[in-house]
Amino acid sequence: MIKEGVIPNKFTFPFVLKACAGLLDINLGLQIHGFVFKLGFYQDEFVENTLVHMYGCCNGGIDYACKVFDEMPHRRNPVCWSALIGGYVRNGCSSNAIELFRRMQVDGIPPDDITIVSVLSACADLGALELGKWIDLYIERYSIPRTIPLCNSLIDMFAKCGSIEDARRIFDGMPERTVVSWTAIIDGLAMHSHGGEALELFLEMRRSKIQPDDVTFIGVLSACSHAGLVEDGCKYFDSMVDDYGITPKIEHYGCMVDLFSRAGLVEKAFQFVRTMPIEPNTIIWRSLLSACKIHGKLKIAEQISKWLIKFEPSRCSNYVLLSNIYGSMSQWSDKAKVREMMNKQGIKKTPGCTLIELNNSIHEFVAGDKSHPESREIYKMLDEMAKKLKMAGYIPRTTNVLLDIDEEDKEDALHQHSEKLAIAFALLKTPRGTTIRIVKNLRVCDDCHNATRFISKVYDREIIVRDRNRFHRFWREVLLAMEYGSVSEPRSSTFSLTNEDHTLGNSVRFVLNQDPRVEFCGYSIPHPSENRVSLRVQTTGEPAKDVLKDALQDLMTMCQHVRNTFDKAVAEHKKSAARSATRKS
Repeated sequence: MIKEGVIPNKFTFPFVLKACAGLLDINLGLQIHGFVFKLGFYQDEFVENTLVHMYGCCNGGIDYACKVFDEMPHRRNPVCWSALIGGYVRNGCSSNAIELFRRMQVDGIPPDDITIVSVLSACADLGALELGKWIDLYIERYSIPRTIPLCNSLIDMFAKCGSIEDARRIFDGMPERTVVSWTAIIDGLAMHSHGGEALELFLEMRRSKIQPDDVTFIGVLSACSHAGLVEDGCKYFDSMVDDYGITPKIEHYGCMVDLFSRAGLVEKAFQFVRTMPIEPNTIIWRSLLSACKIHGKLKIAEQISKWLIKFEPSRCSNYVLLSNIYGSMSQWSDKAKVREMMNKQGIKKTPGCTLIELNNSIHEFVAGDKSHPESREIYKMLDEMAKKLKMAGYIPRTTNVLLDIDEEDKEDALHQHSEKLAIAFALLKTPRGTTIRIVKNLRVCDDCHNATRFISKVYDREIIVRDRNRFHRFWREVLLAMEYGSVSEPRSSTFSLTNEDHTLGNSVRFVLNQDPRVEFCGYSIPHPSENRVSLRVQTTGEPAKDVLKDALQDLMTMCQHVRNTFDKAVAEHKKSAARSATRKS
């Protein structure tokens, strides 16, 4: 067009800029922007909107998008706001997206469904449940059409923010569902360790004649992995190929490696990787590496780590994994060499941080953080928590501190982990009984996992922790996100419930014996000093994990009923005593 001397007009540039966005070519976009400026169309509303969109889609273009947006203060419309909010989300700047959405509200600009979808993605990324719930109410209040993409975004947001019940509510209320809708809820249930329910929904999806795609099977395999359903995972992997003709991608193979690794079948996982028809990527090797580290295969883990460093010399997590392996083996000189290697190459470890949303504000904590305005009060609460937890039987797992320091210093390091800081802040700032929800950017360490159990028990709080892999839900004296010992088959499994004793063992066995699905159940205390119950469950056919989960839920309901009855009796006694005192006076 340019070569033939045809001069583009203001209607031409939006289409050309959209093409640049589709190509993710910021250099070409900058050239087209130069043409726009040269021909005098830089103040056209449609051209400006598309410029913001184009820059927001390209890597490294978000600053240009902000510059264009800032230069049009009197010409901004909902499309322009939506384009920049979407750009922030695509570039991983979810906090900026939410901040801009609030500016949009202050300016009185009503959001459309496209804007809301982008904001919901930001909420999902940050775990901002309060804002997500507000948006759900806003949609209802202003009768915004609940389109399928909007409902899908709501399902994804609620699931990733820890409210799987709300995600299920949105899904159940949809008059029409696509494969994306089914996949979103299946994946959400998998993240929350509701493997049985996720697989039931998958079967219902098949009965509804909705054809699953490759993404759906990633959710299904993930559900099997988190629930420890090894046989089911293998069955669905084969079904994906044989029944649906879907060629497995690297993500599916990664799910299978994770499935075997979580079940403790490290040798099988290693053999699976070696026989894969496609070249395993670094994600699969890191998954196998983590399994080797957890199950004590440290020499294999060391070899994999060294290979990863050669393959990805600039990725910090590879060095951190090797450093931690040397720490586990007490090879402190080798660990120091790895750290020195990182320093020479200018590689910095990604710091662990925890986010918590309170009163529509996102608070971020890192280990040992004292930058928060209320850090003095937070650390006082930490000290109080430490005293109460020790009285309740909590013992810091100092083996998680892979440093050559004494035990007291290791306890201090664990004491100031970002998860504990965020929980301490929540205990200070929320009413008693309020659910605490936090988001961790890395995997939660064993000590924080263990400590959160005790915090939930001591402070009588439900605590939901989202890390980079899954959700962990802590409630009362029972951990719903159960840890697996050895899993041989779904209907006959052994579970490990840590920090418990004969009280829970007898109680769970009593409830399980009332269930007609249970053929056998028994428990043992492997060692008196461990406070750990090893529970064996064999069923008539139902997955043992789901049967045990139902039993724990029934047990919690019974405990709550007893507590309510007791509280009611105490209240009646106080009223009676008050009446007696009044009559005497």
